[in-house]
Amino acid sequence: MQESNPSNKEKKSVQITSEQSIKSQEKQSSSAELDLVLEKSTAPKKNVNQGDRTVINAELDPLISIALEELIKSRNILKKEIEELTVRKSQIEKELNNSFAGQSDGIARRLQGFKDYLVGAFQDLAQSAEQLELVSQPVVVKPSPLDEIPKTNTKEGIEPSAPVSDTFKPDEELIRDCLDQFLEQPDFYADPWKFRRSLDSKDIDLLLDWFFNMGGRGAQTSRGNRPKNILVAAALIAILGELYGDRFQTLILASQPERLGEWRRGLQDALGLGREDFGPNSGIMLFERGDGLVEKADRLEERGEVPLILIDSSEQSIDIPILQFPIWLAFAATPEEMYEDEELM
Repeated sequence: MQESNPSNKEKKSVQITSEQSIKSQEKQSSSAELDLVLEKSTAPKKNVNQGDRTVINAELDPLISIALEELIKSRNILKKEIEELTVRKSQIEKELNNSFAGQSDGIARRLQGFKDYLVGAFQDLAQSAEQLELVSQPVVVKPSPLDEIPKTNTKEGIEPSAPVSDTFKPDEELIRDCLDQFLEQPDFYADPWKFRRSLDSKDIDLLLDWFFNMGGRGAQTSRGNRPKNILVAAALIAILGELYGDRFQTLILASQPERLGEWRRGLQDALGLGREDFGPNSGIMLFERGDGLVEKADRLEERGEVPLILIDSSEQSIDIPILQFPIWLAFAATPEEMYEDEELM
């Protein structure tokens, strides 16, 4: 019995080792099978990912090409617009140079040349004046023919001529009647060349002094502004129209077109005139220069007509030939008017 027990133990140990080896072989075989399964399962996945990528790339290629075409097209449009703007910029710069800088440079060169010419001319004039031998000449003042009074000859019964202040004495009643009417309410519907406005007492005093103390020749203090002077002149034109009819014309002297335009508008309003009444062959003529006025007045006297010369208050000097005519009125500017004219200039 005791001998049989060891053999049983040996059998059991051999059996245990054989079981363990079998289990280990089974484990190895199962692990190998798992590896094969894993390889089989992973291989198709790799193939599927590559196929998906090719499909995605095939679908994206047209979109990418379309986007690239649009970007290229927009780039070309922008490039074209930039070129057009560049050309436009160069044109504008050229126009600016031609209209401002170029012209101003040309004007500056002309002014500089004119300045150099004037400087040289004045220098030559100064040298010539230094070389002249100036001798004081006696001043001989001749009396005006209008102021001469012929000698009385009692034997022949010749009466002396009336003084200049009595030029309008024969028509004093008519003149005073007209002036009285001008003090009344204005007649806005009077005939052309008739006075359509009214005057105040200061205007009447000015005209009375000019008619009967100055004989229709001389300067009077301005009424303060050009519109008031034009109103007085319109009244004077209306009165002389009653005295001389169509045998007289009015000549107005003002050195700037704006002032002449103001005279024309004022006389149109006060006398009911139109544009056709102003011109070389009409009743009223406007002049910017005294020499042209003198020539026209000479021609009127040659035809037997009477020129009435009106001189604007802005004229600071009067040409001597104007003083020879029988009827003229100059408005002498007040200090305020002279100051305003200087500010405007």
